[in-house]
Amino acid sequence: MLSWALALLSAVLLIFTFPKFQIVWFAPVALTPLLIAVAREAKASRRFLLGWVCGIVYWFGVCYWIQFVLAFHGGVGDAVGWLLLLLFCLVKAIHMGAFALVAGILIQRWWAIPAVSAAWVAIEVTHGSMGFAWLALGNAGIDMGIPLRLAPFTGVYGVSFVFMMMATALAVATLGRPRKELLWLAVLPLLVLLPAMPDAIEGRSIALLTQPKISETEDWTEQSVDKMERDQLALTLRGAMNGTDPTPSIAVWPEVPAPLYYFEDARFRNYVDTLARTIHAYLLIGIVAHTSEGAPLNSAVLVSPEGQPLSRYDKVNLVPFGEFVPWPLGLAAKKISTETGDFAAGNRVVVSPVDSHKIGAFICYESVFPNFVRKFVADGAEVLFNISNDGWFGKSAARQQHLDLVRMRAAENRRWVLRSTNDGITATIDPAGRVRSSLPLYQAGASYTKFQYIADQTIYTRFGNWFAALCATAMVMFLLADWLW
Repeated sequence: MLSWALALLSAVLLIFTFPKFQIVWFAPVALTPLLIAVAREAKASRRFLLGWVCGIVYWFGVCYWIQFVLAFHGGVGDAVGWLLLLLFCLVKAIHMGAFALVAGILIQRWWAIPAVSAAWVAIEVTHGSMGFAWLALGNAGIDMGIPLRLAPFTGVYGVSFVFMMMATALAVATLGRPRKELLWLAVLPLLVLLPAMPDAIEGRSIALLTQPKISETEDWTEQSVDKMERDQLALTLRGAMNGTDPTPSIAVWPEVPAPLYYFEDARFRNYVDTLARTIHAYLLIGIVAHTSEGAPLNSAVLVSPEGQPLSRYDKVNLVPFGEFVPWPLGLAAKKISTETGDFAAGNRVVVSPVDSHKIGAFICYESVFPNFVRKFVADGAEVLFNISNDGWFGKSAARQQHLDLVRMRAAENRRWVLRSTNDGITATIDPAGRVRSSLPLYQAGASYTKFQYIADQTIYTRFGNWFAALCATAMVMFLLADWLW
């Protein structure tokens, strides 16, 4: 019973680490109880079950908002929404079960601290490629100046590694192991030798970020669509022509729950092109485009100050249940989008020209993929834009969780990230991951914000998940060493 209690305690500590509680100092100790539990358990199956149960409770507590999304916007009702959330947690918890299984082996050795930490990173990095990713453990360090210095080198996974070193060391000490096994922690003070995150400086370029607060439940008609479009035009025009000098060089519209068809709707395209010419600025707007076969695409189009489309990016990483329904759950739930049929995925990263600079725009959920977002910067983007519709989350902690993910992408790539959302959280994030300004939640508004174009690239931008690959290799080598010796 003690082992089960310890596993559940780790789940609770992890839940409290992230928003809505955000007691981030739990991050370095949250996994310690689970590690003690698996160290006491000889049977591999029981170690896996301890981790699996811990993972079920963790995912349920952190991603509780999925039930609301499915029940309210997906139309499945409360009971089925809870059932689908439980099924989701049962699957996602397999990662934690696999970690507990492996950690129970590695923690028995004198190399426990680096080995267990490597195993955590090796398993953590697989979330995105195996169905759904959200908060990495390292995301808790977005406001921790010293651990965050690793982000431009290793990505978020280096911060996760540091937290796991601390958690494993505490477990090893609690288990009464020789003190010399804690010497691995001697490398942590060396973090202060890494370059500090950039100072908070004021940018020289100007952008206008809009937050239109478009209804998530509107039954769209021709008249209501036209009014919505005109309201967004007016919001942008007021923000750009407010008498402030200099005027914005680019205005941004978010991803919205509305049928905006720039390429198919001549009236709407004329609205947008005329607006760009009027404010003499680039327009980056979220739209619905279509493939040659007619499948919808979640896209961002960049329009020049002369009213000409310059580029289009089609979202590559789609949201389960938001833009498509995973097989075989189509009978139990429908996707949230009102578009007919599942969305098609884009197939390439697009970097767009803005005067003598280049920009990249990733859409909503794509912010959870570190190795994907960094490709925009690797291809030359000097500033990043994130257009999103977090209105699907209701008034849950998912909005702050999502913002923290975007902030980590800024720190990893040392880029300003300008974030425009439908009804919050619209924010300007600097290259250190600091939120420099934001609009109030659940209100329509526009943010006149400053930023800076940056050309330098970080180690993480250039080489991606090299550290996670190194951890996966180390995990295999440590397991092999345990088997041989």
